[in-house]
Amino acid sequence: MEKENKFDLLNDLLEHKDFHRFREAISRMNEADIADFIEGLSQNNATLAFRTLPKGLAAETFSKLPPETQRTIINSITEQELSFIVEELSVDDAVDMLEELPANVVIRVLEHATPETRKVINEFLNYPENSVGSIMTVEYTSLRAHMTVQDAIKHIRRIGEDRELIYTCYVTDNRRILEGVVTVKELLLAQDNQRIEDLMERNVICAATTEDQEDAIQQMMKYDFISLPVVDLEKRLVGIVTVDDVMDVMQQEATEDFEKMAAMAPSERPYLKTTVFSLAKNRIAWLLVLMISGMVTGGILGKYEAAFSTMPLLVTFIPMLTDTGGNAGSQSSTLVIRGMAVGDIKSEDFLRVLWKELRVSILVGAVLSAVNYLRLMISYPGNKGVALTVSLAMFATVMMAKTIGGVLPMAAKVLHADPAIMAAPLITTIVDAGSLIIYFTIAQRLLAL
Repeated sequence: MEKENKFDLLNDLLEHKDFHRFREAISRMNEADIADFIEGLSQNNATLAFRTLPKGLAAETFSKLPPETQRTIINSITEQELSFIVEELSVDDAVDMLEELPANVVIRVLEHATPETRKVINEFLNYPENSVGSIMTVEYTSLRAHMTVQDAIKHIRRIGEDRELIYTCYVTDNRRILEGVVTVKELLLAQDNQRIEDLMERNVICAATTEDQEDAIQQMMKYDFISLPVVDLEKRLVGIVTVDDVMDVMQQEATEDFEKMAAMAPSERPYLKTTVFSLAKNRIAWLLVLMISGMVTGGILGKYEAAFSTMPLLVTFIPMLTDTGGNAGSQSSTLVIRGMAVGDIKSEDFLRVLWKELRVSILVGAVLSAVNYLRLMISYPGNKGVALTVSLAMFATVMMAKTIGGVLPMAAKVLHADPAIMAAPLITTIVDAGSLIIYFTIAQRLLAL
C-alpha cells in the first residue's frame, strides 16, 4: 500500500509538472521501484520521468527496465545521455539489454560506446547462448600475490567504486592467470604487513566461459558462493558470475521448464505483454503433436471394440485407469526433472532411478489395486472376474507409468534434449495408450472375451 501511495504521489506531481518535487521524491526510491513506476507510464511520461533522474540513478534504473521501455527511452534521449548510460551500465547488464533490442537500436547504442566498452560488449555477444561467458561480468576485483594487506586495501578503495563486487577478490599474475582467492573479511582481520600469498586460498573453484550456465549455478549453490570466477581455455581470469546474475538465470530457466512441462514453447516475454498470436503459436505446435498422438488411443479402443461390446461394464473403468496412470507417471517425471535440474540426479544414475521407481511402483500399485478390488467387490458383487481384471490392470498400469515417468526425462538428457519436454502431457499420452493395451489384454485372458 505504501508503494502504491508513492506511485500516486509521483503521478500527481508529474501531471502538475512539479518536476522539482518529483525529482526529490523519486530520487529517494530504490531503482527497482522506480523502474516499476516508469514501466506503468505512457511513452511520453516514461521518457519525461526518466530524464528527471540524477545521472547515476538513471543508469541503475535503466538496467531494471523491460526491453520495450528501454527502447522507448533510447529513441527519445540525446546522444550524450545515451553515451552516459552505456558507459555507466555494467557490461553484463548492457549485453542483456542489447540481446533484447532490435538491430537498428543496438547499432545506435554501440555507436555511442567508447571503443573499449564496444570491444568488451562484442566479445560477450560472441559467447554461445546460455553459456557462462554470456552472463558473466568483467567488473571484478583482482589483486597480486606479492601485495601486502595494506596495499591491497588501498587498491580496493581506489578501484572499488567501478567494480560490481568487492567482497571477494581474485589473485592473478601478470598474465591474468588465476592463482587464488581472498575475501575482504580476511583482509580486514589480517595484519597490515601480511602478504596476500599467505592469506589466499589456492584451490580455486571456477567455471569456463563455454560451460553451460546451469552448471555454474549448481556450483554456486553447492559451495554457497556469492560470485564464481570465470576463466578462458588458458586459465586466465576473464570475469565473474555474481549472485544477482544467478537469480535472473534461475528465474528464466524455471519459467522455461514450467512452460515446456505444460507443453508450450518457451516465451521470453511476460504474459500480459505477449500478443495473442504469439501465445497461440507457442501452444498450438505441442497441442497438435499431442492430439495426433492421442489418436493412437482411439485406434486401440477400436481394436478391442468386440471386447467391450461383449461386456460394456469394462468401458466404465477406462477413465479411472488412464487418469491414475497419467497421474502416477507425472509424479515420477516431476521428481526426476526437478532432481536433474538441481543436480541431485545425473545421467549415470539411470539404473538407480529405474530400480527405485520400480520398487515405488510396486508399493503404490499394490495399495491402489487392493483398494480398487475391495471397492469393486462392494459395488459389483458377483463380478469377481471384473474386479480382478481391473485391479491387475491398475497394478500393471501404475508400474508402467512410474517407470516411464522416471526413465524418459533421463533418456532425453542422454540424447541432449531438455528433460522438461518429457513431462505430464507427453507421458500421459504414452501411458494412456499403454494402459489400454494392458487392460484389454488382461480382460481377454481372464474373462475369455
